[in-house]
Amino acid sequence: MMGNLLALIARLLSGASVRWNDCQPDICQRVYFANHTSHLDAVVLWSSLPLDVRAVTRPVAAKDYWERGRVRRYMASLFNAILIDRREIKIHQSPVDLMLREIGDKYSLIVFPEGSRSSGAEIGEFKSGLYYLCKKRPDLELIPVHIENLNRILPRGEFLPVPLLSCITFGSPMWLEAGEPKLAFLERAREAVRGLKEA
Repeated sequence: MMGNLLALIARLLSGASVRWNDCQPDICQRVYFANHTSHLDAVVLWSSLPLDVRAVTRPVAAKDYWERGRVRRYMASLFNAILIDRREIKIHQSPVDLMLREIGDKYSLIVFPEGSRSSGAEIGEFKSGLYYLCKKRPDLELIPVHIENLNRILPRGEFLPVPLLSCITFGSPMWLEAGEPKLAFLERAREAVRGLKEA
């Protein structure tokens, strides 16, 4: 119940409209990958999913941010986030392995391949984690998502959101192709997100 309330509050604060382009909500295992401009991105994207899809979808978020203070820790638990410690990445316990272990054969993921937040003017280069995630689980359906305007609703360094409208656009499913080079795949994925801005 509290998770549903959090989703409602997130949708109201962000004024988010949701568009599905050549894609429909589904509870099959997916990786939703999106541009990253605000700390609100994870919770607003998660809240934009239908209830049954939301129940089996876990955002990946930065541990150092979401474990800072009781309120953030509680919020992260409500949307069942997988928290990644960006300062303690180990070869034998990589973030990709942690994500795959946490989702098993049930959950979908929300990831932000840029890693850190961008200004919102341009989508940054994608880190290699998305590629290795797909390399280990090529069956996972990849859904590009473009998030618009959240960087203005919660600007960098601010705590309270500004009431503005935003838009979440889901694009056509894609997969890692057999033998596709890492850099080519990451650029194709980045272009899939960028293309939704004009869709």
